[in-house]
Formats: sequence, structure tokens, C-alpha cells
Amino acid sequence: MMNEALRLIRVFHDKKAKDLADELGISVAYLSKIENGQAAPSLDLLQKYADIFNTTRSALLFFADNLENEKKLGKFKVAIRNKLFLLLKALEWGDDEDDKDDKELPTQN
Repeated sequence: MMNEALRLIRVFHDKKAKDLADELGISVAYLSKIENGQAAPSLDLLQKYADIFNTTRSALLFFADNLENEKKLGKFKVAIRNKLFLLLKALEWGDDEDDKDDKELPTQN
């Protein structure tokens, strides 16, 4: 499930495969093999992922492990987790001041 975790992290951060491959120092073809589960990343490569996405290698491994255990979770827990991902993405909107007016969440009075 590491392959899916790495793909999701890339997509979550709106990184194109080519851009990430360049940052990692690998080919797009090799990145594709990693994300499709046809190749396993080395610990050194996982560290590069962690550095790029400002996290730790252990956090990447934990995320991958949780994805593996997702099959054991009920639909409700999976739905809650997905909502949390959306919330994290919404909180990220405040980082881009130019688009802030277009993306503000409605407030309740």
C-alpha cells in the first residue's frame, strides 16, 4: 500500500508526476512504477519524499500502513477520514492570498 500512499500524497499536494520525479532525482517511468506498485522505493527515496513533503519517513510508513488497514475499517470511518482530508485541503486555501476571495468557506452567523 506504500505505492498508493505516495501517489495520494503527490496528488494531495497538486504535484505533477514529472515535477516530483525531477525533485526526487528519478525518471517519470520509475515514479510511475512506484505509484503502480511495480517497484518499491528505497529508504533513501522515502527520505527524499519526506523532505519534499515536509514530513518524516515514519509518517509516510504510518500513512501507508493505515491505508492497508482501511479494508478493515467500516464505511463510516472511511467517510470520516475522507472528510478530514477535505478539511485539511480547505485549511490550505488560506495560503494563497490571490485566490482567497474565490475560495473562502461560508461563515455561519
